[in-house]
Amino acid sequence: MQRWKLTIEYDGRPFAGWQRQDNAPSVQQAMEEAIERLSGSPVRVHTSGRTDAGVHALGQVCHFDLEKPFTGDKLRDALNFHLRPNPISVLLAEPAAGDFHARMSCLGRSYLFRILDRRAPPALDLGRVWHVPRRLDAGRMHEAAQVLVGRHDFSSFRASLCQANSPVKTLDRLDVERVGEEIHIHAAARSFLHHQVRNMVGTLEFVGNGKWTAEDVRAALEARDRAKGGPTCPPDGLYFVGARY
Repeated sequence: MQRWKLTIEYDGRPFAGWQRQDNAPSVQQAMEEAIERLSGSPVRVHTSGRTDAGVHALGQVCHFDLEKPFTGDKLRDALNFHLRPNPISVLLAEPAAGDFHARMSCLGRSYLFRILDRRAPPALDLGRVWHVPRRLDAGRMHEAAQVLVGRHDFSSFRASLCQANSPVKTLDRLDVERVGEEIHIHAAARSFLHHQVRNMVGTLEFVGNGKWTAEDVRAALEARDRAKGGPTCPPDGLYFVGARY
C-alpha cells in the first residue's frame, strides 16, 4: 500500500466546496470517484484545508492510499484523464511516507484574495474575482491589515457555524498590494477559522472605500463579537494557494 501526496488546482465555481455532500457536487467527491475509476476500489481522500463553495485552489494538497503500483507521472496523467470534465487538475503526484497526513502534518496554509476594483465588470474573470465597482485605497487597507497580524481572539471574524475549539489564532501574514486594476490580499497562518479570510477581506474593503479606519478595525478585533466586524465578502476571489510541511 502506497500513500500518495497530490498537489491540485481547481475552479471552485461548480462545487459546493471541498467536502463531500449528499445533494451537491464537491471536489472531494470528484477526486474520490476519479481514483476509484482508476483503481477499481473506493478510497478516501484527505485534504490540507477544506474550501467553501465557490472558492478556488492553486495548490491544494491532499493524500490517499493506493495498492495498485504507479509512478508519480503516470498517476498524475491517469487521474487527470479520469477527472474530466471537472475543472480540477492534478499538478503533482508524489509518494509520501505512511505517516504523512495532508491536514495533520500541515504547518501552515496560505490564501490569495483578488479584488477587481474598476467600474466595468469582469468578463474573462467572472466568478474568479470579487468585483467592487469603485477604486479602493490599497495603502490604507494594508496599514489596517497589520492590526490583525499576530496572535488574537478572532471572534469578530469567525463564522457562527465555525467548529474550531478556540477563536484564538496566529495570523502570520496579511499583506495588501495593488496589481494593475486588482487588489491582492495575501494571508498566511497555521490554520484559519471558518470564513476568517472572507470576513477580514470584507472588513478591509470598508477601509479601502473610506468607511472605516485602521482604528475601527482594531475596535472590531477587540470587541470579540462577530456583529462588530465587517461583512463576509463573496467567495469568488478567494484562492487556496498552498500548504507548508
